Amino acid sequence: MIEDFDKCTGNATYAADVCIVGGGAAGITLSRDLAKSGLDVCLLESGGLDYDARIQELARGTSCGYTYYDLEESRLRFFGGTTSIWGGRCAQLDRIDFERRPWVEHSGWPFGKDAIAPYYARAQRDFDLAEMDGSDAAWKEHGLGRPPFDRDEIATSFWQFDLAADRFAQARCRDVIDSPKIKVVLHATVINIQANADGTAIDRLDIANLRGGRGEARGKIYVLAAGGLEVPRLLLASNGVHPNGLGNGYDVAGRYFMEHPHARGGHIVTTDVWTTLRLLPRSYSYRGHRYAALARPGEALQRREGALNSSFTISARQPPDEKMTLTKHVYMRLRKELNPNRGNRILWHLNRRFLLAAREFVGPHIGWSQVKRGSHGLYMVVRAEQAPNPQSRVVLSDERDSLGMRRLVLDWRMSPIDKRTVQVATGALDRELKRMGLGRVERVPWLEDDGPLWQSDPLVSNHPIGGFHHMGTTRMGQSPRDSVVDADCRVHGIGNLYIAGSSVFPTSGWANPTMTILALAHRLGDHLTARWKAFSRARR
Repeated sequence: MIEDFDKCTGNATYAADVCIVGGGAAGITLSRDLAKSGLDVCLLESGGLDYDARIQELARGTSCGYTYYDLEESRLRFFGGTTSIWGGRCAQLDRIDFERRPWVEHSGWPFGKDAIAPYYARAQRDFDLAEMDGSDAAWKEHGLGRPPFDRDEIATSFWQFDLAADRFAQARCRDVIDSPKIKVVLHATVINIQANADGTAIDRLDIANLRGGRGEARGKIYVLAAGGLEVPRLLLASNGVHPNGLGNGYDVAGRYFMEHPHARGGHIVTTDVWTTLRLLPRSYSYRGHRYAALARPGEALQRREGALNSSFTISARQPPDEKMTLTKHVYMRLRKELNPNRGNRILWHLNRRFLLAAREFVGPHIGWSQVKRGSHGLYMVVRAEQAPNPQSRVVLSDERDSLGMRRLVLDWRMSPIDKRTVQVATGALDRELKRMGLGRVERVPWLEDDGPLWQSDPLVSNHPIGGFHHMGTTRMGQSPRDSVVDADCRVHGIGNLYIAGSSVFPTSGWANPTMTILALAHRLGDHLTARWKAFSRARR
């Protein structure tokens, strides 16, 4: 059922077995699993059922590090969350992403891919996708010719695309809204997580709305599923018992912020534009599902050169010093100025489906024509893994929002290995194209050793800075000295506080995070269900 806390101008109390903060992909998925197991769930959502500029303003913050998007625009506050406007790219992390890589400082998950593989399968079913791990076995399965890259030099992988609009919005979540085991509380912004006197457990969540209403939510278990920026914000702000904030005894909460930064890699010089463009199909359909191929440094190359698992595609793009075309300029301006309400989201999803289909049927022809007439060149379009960096972090400012919460400051920082990886990938593609007789790759200026550590490019992508993927700020690990949660996503030292979402990722890998977010939510659901059953048996 739904209850709108915005109608409350006094005090209200909500109680459940489990209280979940955040009605996005992670919170909704976890709510479903727990309700099916018989637990009562209170799902607290800061926004309503659709975009509201007054609520969205609560997400405003500032950046002081590498240039980033406006924080207010980088995630959404309403039921369904940011996946309401995502591009639908789904992919699994690779086995190497879970490993402790000696050349990647602070790398390593507390479990390997085998531990999460069954949950990836469940996540794919959530998205109505075919079950696959994204490996290059799909070339044969889908009846395609694998590009003749040396696998040690260049590996290939695949995205799957969720084509449903508003996958986690009201219309597709009737089972959640109608469930007698789930109470969805809208316009309920958590402003404090209150620990008990010795700080070993959570007693309640304090909530507020913009009309002056205040209340609290109480449960046996609490889960924060509000995203990679808002979760550390809540932990740091809840400092009534732990002076440095919850889960922050060793100053880790908010650190290790990671994105998938975008950039222009090498310029591809070739006389066979058509064949080069077709090496990595940008969109194709197979048995009712849609896919796209990508490349990344081969694992042997990563280990040999000390590189990350970054991805790249080959696309026709304007040269970096050109003026943006009028069509692209209008699109980018409309994208920024139109708020993501339901009507505009419908237009966005129609445009997305049209572009995916167009890339399959006319995309290569358009790219070939653009390069042939000289308006565009062929480039590596990089969607990079970012290495975990403790100096890349979010902190609280002295400025407060209209509910009294301290606002965020993002200090996003890169590491030398981030740039080094693009250099390595550019060199590998250069060697492979020369070996195949297709041409060569020229480094773009920023990749020279005396160039900047990273350089975004407004002409290389509709998302020129990064993927809006906020990861790592409450990372998973064995010890509170270098992590915030343990392998079960429980906050170190606090018996009933858990975190769901990409903020727990120790490393980012190349893959878009949503599939892994859902897989971890399912895994957490199984853990909490087992814990609840054990607790119930002990009480008998």
